[in-house]
Amino acid sequence: MQASDNNALNGAQTHYGACNLCEAICGLEFQVRDGEILSIKGDKNDPLSRGHICPKAVALKDIYNDPDRLRRPMRRRGDQWEEIDWDTAFDEVADRLAGIHEQYGANAVGAYLGNPSVHNYGTMTHSSQFLGPLRTKSRFSATSVDQLPHQLVAMWMYGHQLLVPISDIDRTQYFLVLGANPMASNGSLMTVPDFRHRLKDLQARGGKMVLFDPRRTETAEVADEHHFIRPGTDAAFLAALLNTLFQEDLCKPGKLANFTDGLDEVARAIAGFTAERAAPITGIEAETIRRIAREFAAADGAACYGRMGVSTQAYGSLCQWLIQLINVATGNLDRPGGIMFTKPAVDLIGGPTSKPGHYNVWQSRVSQLPEFGGELPVAALAEEISTPGDGQIRAMITIAGNPVLSTPNGRQLEEALKQLDFMVAVDIYLNETTRHADIILPPTSGLEHDHYDFIFHIFAVRNTAKYSPALFDKPEGAMHDWEIFNALGKRLAERLGNHKWKEARAPHKTVDLGLRIGPYGLLSRHWLSISKLKKHPHGVDLGPMEPCLPQRLQHKNKRIRCAVPELLADLQRLEQELFAATQSEELRLIGRRHIRSNNSWMHNSLRLVKGKSRCQLLMHPRDMQQRGLADGQSVSLSSRVGSVEAEVQASEDMMPGVVSLPHGWGHNRSGIRMSVASEHAGVSINDITDHRYFDPLSGNAALNGLPVTVAAK
Repeated sequence: MQASDNNALNGAQTHYGACNLCEAICGLEFQVRDGEILSIKGDKNDPLSRGHICPKAVALKDIYNDPDRLRRPMRRRGDQWEEIDWDTAFDEVADRLAGIHEQYGANAVGAYLGNPSVHNYGTMTHSSQFLGPLRTKSRFSATSVDQLPHQLVAMWMYGHQLLVPISDIDRTQYFLVLGANPMASNGSLMTVPDFRHRLKDLQARGGKMVLFDPRRTETAEVADEHHFIRPGTDAAFLAALLNTLFQEDLCKPGKLANFTDGLDEVARAIAGFTAERAAPITGIEAETIRRIAREFAAADGAACYGRMGVSTQAYGSLCQWLIQLINVATGNLDRPGGIMFTKPAVDLIGGPTSKPGHYNVWQSRVSQLPEFGGELPVAALAEEISTPGDGQIRAMITIAGNPVLSTPNGRQLEEALKQLDFMVAVDIYLNETTRHADIILPPTSGLEHDHYDFIFHIFAVRNTAKYSPALFDKPEGAMHDWEIFNALGKRLAERLGNHKWKEARAPHKTVDLGLRIGPYGLLSRHWLSISKLKKHPHGVDLGPMEPCLPQRLQHKNKRIRCAVPELLADLQRLEQELFAATQSEELRLIGRRHIRSNNSWMHNSLRLVKGKSRCQLLMHPRDMQQRGLADGQSVSLSSRVGSVEAEVQASEDMMPGVVSLPHGWGHNRSGIRMSVASEHAGVSINDITDHRYFDPLSGNAALNGLPVTVAAK
């Protein structure tokens, strides 16, 4: 973090930096004295977050001071753990992985990268140093329980997996949102800190926000309209809305028509998906669908945005495609107030090391699920470990992840991990997943290393740049994650005979190069570099998003592809499975997010978990009455793969027929060292999510809309 001045009143020093716990990258002001954090506040001069802060940022202090956080390499002997030195740990990991690699082949070594990986630029720049020499195709990540449909559609339509358009919320007049709760998340694949005030500004200028969600969320409370929608039916609503635009001659792509292909073919393909047909499926009246289509088309700048609720469902790819088509067809792509592309200071999209993505080049061994961008869907991980045969995963690497709690059918994965010949985890906690490792390698915490956010500047609602030096020096005997990856990669390369491997430079040097050759670098008036960012501890404002098409498109012909064959074909599945299906009386399960929670790894902070339990099963009173259930009663929540016990809570915020359990809990496994989390264990929703319930096109897990039953214990 950047030191700024000294406070003469208390002898404290002020530092500035950015929070890297979630996608909002809020600017922070730290007061530090004698190595102790006295306060953490929002940085009012940060050009992106403008002083906004959420409770998670204050918990940075808790993570740094956490007595449960691992600080030395750990080796498991049976049920016991012992500290070992770094060289011993590195040699053992390299020997075991190389041995399994040579005996069973490259794909016998699997790797999983968790969500915090993209919030740590050392992992972003250097994990390939470790994983590269292995040349394994058995790679998985949190992408396929999250945003994979966004990236797949971006690659197909715009030519690059990271070319995801962002809602220009600061200028839009009509904000149409599906399955997102930015009041709790501060945006997601839309980095939008201080959402509350940005929405107030939108409404003050006469704009409107319309939200579709099966739960009346924190965001629904501040939206102008909220509509319940049956989980998993968003694609039917979106297809009907788009069809209405075509039917009523409301499609006016404007300048986009000059470099857009396939809209007419799309119009013909969705002609049968009318508002009247969608109404009984979605629970939304046909006239409401038509009205919203008309309002969206008439607005002077409109943005359609969908997030977790529409991505992590059985039609996730279709949903994200239809959302993009609605924006394109109405001319709201690349338009101020619509959806736009950022111009990040470090450009991972147009540079020489750009990775546009690829799809279905290979498939998973057991279920033949498609790879995307070199990764297989994590729904296939457990069976790839437990199913014998050539290519069976026998060794596993996890990096900053807890897939036992965060991926579908966690109990199945838990059993699979027990069968491994060897497992190594790069993680700061002994958690529900890493307890199965043979060796755990803990890197420094987020306040002990510097940071530049590669990814979320790409998804931000405004162009900014900020570098955060470390708040504290690296402790003696500790290692940064990038140093761990370099050390492991060197040993693996030697053992596997990879003579081309080279040690990578420190990540800040990579960032510095990226800044200098980027759009605000040496050939611009900004002359951005690490050195310059250090002189601007609050960050640098680079202005609002600007129109950039067709130049920014990454297809060779610089055109937008609307009629994607794979997605057009998937409309048949929507017709057969959703429109032709008989309405079921089964309950449907959805997750939910709380502003004081972020996946599974932040529950060891008392300030984030204290107070009333937040892990109840929310259920509409009518559904409870039909099943003879009482508020606060213990119930059994069951799916095809298992059941959990939870406390049910009556809530009229739930759509009838829908129940909700939050994600990331379930800290009641034995053998973990997370004392606070264990005392607030909760229930893991992923003990009942189904690894066979996914979007077949992308392989992304369908964590929302799962059929379940609820009964008294």
